[in-house]
Amino acid sequence: MPAKCSSDTLPTDPSMSPSEPAPTHRPAPLHARGALAGIDATHRLAALIATCLTPGFRLYLSGDLGMGKTTLVRELLRALGHRGRVASPTYTLIEPYNLSRFDLHHYDFYRLTHPSAWRDAGFEDAFDSQTVVVVEWPEHAGDGFPAPDLRLWISADPGEAEDARRLSATAFSKRGQACLTALHDAGSCATVLLPDWGYEAR
Repeated sequence: MPAKCSSDTLPTDPSMSPSEPAPTHRPAPLHARGALAGIDATHRLAALIATCLTPGFRLYLSGDLGMGKTTLVRELLRALGHRGRVASPTYTLIEPYNLSRFDLHHYDFYRLTHPSAWRDAGFEDAFDSQTVVVVEWPEHAGDGFPAPDLRLWISADPGEAEDARRLSATAFSKRGQACLTALHDAGSCATVLLPDWGYEAR
């Protein structure tokens, strides 16, 4: 069963403030919500996102432990042609991948010792390059963390199957919006134009 999305009763995202205008170089965000019926739906979502990625794309993943963020990254890498082991960077903070189309860095900031630790570790250059960055727990990076192109929030879906998930997505750039539109066109999401917002990392 494909992921089902709706555009009404949008969830509140505490990392963004409607009172702050978006910078002029970024379009107003597009927001979508939906449901992943199970692990197969997560795999299909990853495959769709893989078609959107271009050098320099930033994808941020948020959600409680055990919600499937790393599973989504694993399936994303497989869709991009990676056939090797996919390790979680929970303790190493980063796992780099040299793919045929671009380099991809998978970060997990759950165990950052302080908000600026990602910058102290020398990761900042990857966020200003042609490297695709996928970040789990971006909210742990503190203020000043670069805005994503696309951010996903994954949460449990009470009353549904154990592996069912709720999905919330926000696009903060033109290419992020193009990706969200592709998800919409594939039947995965309905998108809604929200007021001009700025991005603040939690």
